[in-house]
Amino acid sequence: TGVGQDHVEAARLYRLAADRGFATAQFNLGLCYANGTGVDQDHAEAARLFRLAADQEYARAQCSLGTCYANGTGVDEDQAEAARLFRLAADQGYADAQYNLGICYA
Repeated sequence: TGVGQDHVEAARLYRLAADRGFATAQFNLGLCYANGTGVDQDHAEAARLFRLAADQEYARAQCSLGTCYANGTGVDEDQAEAARLFRLAADQGYADAQYNLGICYA
């Protein structure tokens, strides 16, 4: 890649793009917060960033936010909201969401 791995710098750069409304960066920064990679772990901030990207119809973010709601991670548990978000992503053909939606019905 031409540069050394630096999670803090990656998170900083994701933040710059996320602040400009770039859904992929919002999602990736959300993953950083969910996992504590390059930033302090903060599930509520991860869910907030997933929401920003999900609101732009970013399927991976919709699915990740659905998982947050399904597990009560960073948000209050809400199975109906989880299923709604999984459905939005599943309708875009996102296989992980299709699987998660199936679990909702099992």
